[in-house]
Amino acid sequence: MKISLGIKLKDGPWGGGNQFGKVLADFLVRQGHSVSFDLSDPALDIVMLLEPDRRLATSAYDHSDVLRYILFRNPNALVIHRINNTSEARDDPDKVFNKFRINANLCADHTVFVSDWCRKRYEACGFNRECVNVILNGGNKDLWYPSTAPRRPGPLRIVTHHWSDNPKKGHDIYARLDALLSQPEWASRCECIYIGNVPKGTKFNSIKLLPPISGMALADRLRDNDIYLTASINESNGNHHIEGALCGLPLLYRLSGGIPDYCRGFGIGFTEDDFELRLDQILTEFLCIKQRMPDYPNTSESMCHSYLSLMQRMVFEREAIKARRPWKRKPFWLVRTLYHV
Repeated sequence: MKISLGIKLKDGPWGGGNQFGKVLADFLVRQGHSVSFDLSDPALDIVMLLEPDRRLATSAYDHSDVLRYILFRNPNALVIHRINNTSEARDDPDKVFNKFRINANLCADHTVFVSDWCRKRYEACGFNRECVNVILNGGNKDLWYPSTAPRRPGPLRIVTHHWSDNPKKGHDIYARLDALLSQPEWASRCECIYIGNVPKGTKFNSIKLLPPISGMALADRLRDNDIYLTASINESNGNHHIEGALCGLPLLYRLSGGIPDYCRGFGIGFTEDDFELRLDQILTEFLCIKQRMPDYPNTSESMCHSYLSLMQRMVFEREAIKARRPWKRKPFWLVRTLYHV
């Protein structure tokens, strides 16, 4: 198959969407498929719309570009729209972010959400397409794997990492943990490292702050710890907790957004009301949870096979899919999308 992924890949640490694009492209090429990142090939089988907002740095093309390609160059191309973020993760009470993507989604033949929570947020905002499924993100087991070294004695080491400096990555909880670690009763039991970017003006007194890193350097740093903490608010998926889990670290995760879909069964969930209680619980139950971590299922291999299976099924059903395209029955949407009016 000839497949276009609608993303401008970036080098270095650049967030989960960028990592997803690299992993899927590499997998598809290894499976013998042709992968591009634009719409220049006139004979594409699959077009994957990953970011329809052209103002964003990773967007390679939008829904107008996709529609124009299908109408005027290649009506046989099939479109998958992957949705991995929501208004709820932003200061967007009017749901402008969601509504924009629901409108863009009319060009798609199939929609993939990255968590069931994400799907439900869009359905609550009016999304009602039939050809939909959820494919969870996954991490590369060749990069993210547990340490074979014995655990170093001393307090349990907690780690988290974020590329974004958005406060909704959980900085209310990280500030609380920083304050707890100034108390001897907590400092004797655990310590914490934060890798990545923080909101402007953030200062930690007890948490050790390290600059963003990626690849093997990041994986080695994660493996040198014991527990992975994520306090993100309303995040649809994320890769950070997956990477921590595959490195063998039990998860202390906020019961918010789609992250529980990824973490359930492999750690302890908390809310802002019971963080200290759940922190104490995971410190106490660490060894028991640690024994379950080799069974963590969310790998990139599994994720990529799910996308490839979807693409192959769509190509097999190409003519039926083309016949039911919704935009054929929406002339006003068609004109507005083509001419940006």
